[in-house]
Amino acid sequence: MIRLSGQLICATAEEMAIVLVHLPDHLRLTRAEPGCLSFDVTRTADPMVWQVEECFASRAAFDAHQARSRASVWSVQTGHMRRSYRLTES
Repeated sequence: MIRLSGQLICATAEEMAIVLVHLPDHLRLTRAEPGCLSFDVTRTADPMVWQVEECFASRAAFDAHQARSRASVWSVQTGHMRRSYRLTES
């Protein structure tokens, strides 16, 4: 099992707006992936910071998610934004 926990940090109100526009589709697509056990991206008390919690059944499922994400509109629109993640494998 692979767990990712961390934050997506917007630097500007424009970045925050981009997340708001593209996050619903990113959530829908990711949650439909084989091996996705959970995938949540929620706003924190700071509206510029999003808490990210992911859980995938295997390394292969996580790697497939990463490959799909890198080729997605989400990545094009948010790839430049700061992220701070911790990955654990059990």
